[in-house]
Amino acid sequence: MRFDLSDEEWALLEPLLPKSRRSARVDDHKIVNAIFYVLRTGMPWRDLPARYGPYTTAYTRCQRRRRPRTQG
Repeated sequence: MRFDLSDEEWALLEPLLPKSRRSARVDDHKIVNAIFYVLRTGMPWRDLPARYGPYTTAYTRCQRRRRPRTQG
């Protein structure tokens, strides 16, 4: 799709993402595409097209990355 990362772009970005956790996660490629789609179009998260999966998953992942990490 127009706003989705190509395979070449994904190959450059994937090594920069955190490694998978013990529990199963939704496909990172799909989530990153969903986040970029919302940021580029300016549409509300709840209007995210179904091909990206549940909007709550992408929204949660995006918000988690935006919060500053606490020093502990």
